[in-house]
Amino acid sequence: MSIVIIDYGAGNIKSIQFAFKRLGFDAILSNDPEVIQSAERVIFPGVGEASSAMKMLKESGLDALIPKLKQPVLGICLGMQLMCNSTEEGNTKGLGVFNVDVKRFSNSVKVPQMGWNTINELTSNLFMNIEEDAFLYLVHSFYAEMCQEAIASTFYELKYASALQKDNFYGVQFHPEKSSSIGEQILKNFLEL
Repeated sequence: MSIVIIDYGAGNIKSIQFAFKRLGFDAILSNDPEVIQSAERVIFPGVGEASSAMKMLKESGLDALIPKLKQPVLGICLGMQLMCNSTEEGNTKGLGVFNVDVKRFSNSVKVPQMGWNTINELTSNLFMNIEEDAFLYLVHSFYAEMCQEAIASTFYELKYASALQKDNFYGVQFHPEKSSSIGEQILKNFLEL
């Protein structure tokens, strides 16, 4: 199976590549629109700051390409947030794949949320063989609000959408590549969608 990780300068790509390697797949890194479009699965990673990440996407034309992809696409962390309508981080307009806005946690909790937390209300094949209250690893200061496209929720200060799905697009706030066997199962499920 051909797996492409979108390379736009915002992501800890290596750990995602290693996670697929453990599953027996070589995920290649590319920002070439043809390579991305012809892949069977696309990973849209993201670590860093939203407005500078969006600037890099626009400079490479990937901002126009990503919402038009037809194969299963998985946004991870900032990748998921950039697929939303907007994010308060850097007051950034998103790609508008998911009809939801991204807000910042208030200062009444430790920001960023860093560490293990549970996912609940699982309603997608992305979570086949994953139990309610499974623990996954998160590092983030911003969250997607609960919405129609939520396929998992997490509680930190408030209940928020920790995973989203619309058509062939999936997004997860947590880092499956850093979430041991449960994260590995989610990546495996994504490949089998």
